[in-house]
Amino acid sequence: MSLDLHLSGKTAIVTGGSAGIGLAIAKALYSEGVNVAIASRNPERLENAVSAIQSLPTPGAKVIAIKADITQAENIDTVVSATLAQFGQIDILINNAGSARAGSFLDLSDDVFLDAWNLKLLGYIRLVRAVVPHQKNRRDGRIVNIIGGAGRTPRPGFLPGGTTNAALLNFTRGISKELAQYNIRINAISPGATATERAERLAEQNAQAQGISVEQAKAESLQTIPLGRIVPPDEIAALTLFLVSDLAASITGTEILVDGGSTPGV
Repeated sequence: MSLDLHLSGKTAIVTGGSAGIGLAIAKALYSEGVNVAIASRNPERLENAVSAIQSLPTPGAKVIAIKADITQAENIDTVVSATLAQFGQIDILINNAGSARAGSFLDLSDDVFLDAWNLKLLGYIRLVRAVVPHQKNRRDGRIVNIIGGAGRTPRPGFLPGGTTNAALLNFTRGISKELAQYNIRINAISPGATATERAERLAEQNAQAQGISVEQAKAESLQTIPLGRIVPPDEIAALTLFLVSDLAASITGTEILVDGGSTPGV
């Protein structure tokens, strides 16, 4: 059986595409011949990301950068309209923008929760709402929500992120049934501890909340992973390629955990 993904010529939006998991996914898509629009708030990082992506060998794909703040509803329209203006279609949406602050519950204000919900939960929902009409007209679409294991296994020091992720899992599973009739597939990937700058910030915040060193916080986190290794972003990217390809044509409304076996239960 050939594992040719047949993605060349398609177009993808990747939010949070200037660093970490988002950049790894954007690179992987581009290398498969997918035209990629990466969205992020930081212009300098966007510029660097585009240069890194364009340095890769590719069969004729293009990449564009879109400065956008996903917390702002009008910026969602900017991302979608700019992608359509450049490429004329949106086959793939990768929702990846968003993070939440770690810390002790009693030290977290309402704003910390609201910021997480507005950026990640509402950001993902708004992008799906904006992209689906174009995919519906073409009766084909692939959406992947990068969520996180805290939605399934709550962590007391990460409740803003955990509540956001739990809501996104509910949304992903629920909307999948409505979208299926239009041949639009939506799935979730929930990474565990991943080697990104965002993970470094979380480690620092967890260490501060627990009154321990960052090195100790990282060591304690590693001990909870049966495979004993942090997830490289490229592994998340590889799974994303599979889910947006026709090799996964019968998979929708599913969450796949990539956490080295650390999530307990079934």
